[in-house]
Amino acid sequence: MTAKGLRRFRQPPGQPGAAPASVSTPADARCELCAGPAGEDHPHVVDVETRALLCACRGCHLLFDPAAQGRYRAVPRRHLHAARFRMTAADWEDLQIPVRTAFFFHNSTLGRTVVFYPSPAGATQSLLPLPAWERVLAANPELPPAEPDVEALLVDRGADGFTCHLVPISTCYELVGLVRRHWKGFSGGQEAWAAIDGFFADLARRGTPTPTGQGGAPA
Repeated sequence: MTAKGLRRFRQPPGQPGAAPASVSTPADARCELCAGPAGEDHPHVVDVETRALLCACRGCHLLFDPAAQGRYRAVPRRHLHAARFRMTAADWEDLQIPVRTAFFFHNSTLGRTVVFYPSPAGATQSLLPLPAWERVLAANPELPPAEPDVEALLVDRGADGFTCHLVPISTCYELVGLVRRHWKGFSGGQEAWAAIDGFFADLARRGTPTPTGQGGAPA
């Protein structure tokens, strides 16, 4: 990705050089645990050892607890939306994230929180200064914790500040796939940014508002 393309991830919409859908799933998808039909709007299971995200039928999904300690964990389907996430531009810089969107989740194998951001090359991991992230979480005590391995906090920097979505980890990889599928050339192209806009607009519509969303402007 070039400097111009990165700039559109770095900057909120409405600023010079910036611009900001759910990924459809094939109706004939198969469960990767029992090989049975999974259906179009199917759930997922995480293989904690390999970090693989597996398509699952509803029966297999029910076999696994999101909080269990086994190899496979069911990915929950809750979506929460914190419209006014208490975070500043200085916080974002301290987190050393080079783009404007990233997702955070606790990797139980590593025993710590990790952060990834979408790019045309796929999900790219960034180093996470834990004290800086813990400071952000402390400023947002109303936000429920994400389940380790299977849920993430997806943060986006918009023109009016930061928004945060607590989502299934599969939703984060939908965004990664969307970027890879639509990105063209050096700067992404209008189609890619329209798809990214649509993705976050859809998350805001279907997410249940959290008390954080009523917390006023970021600190």
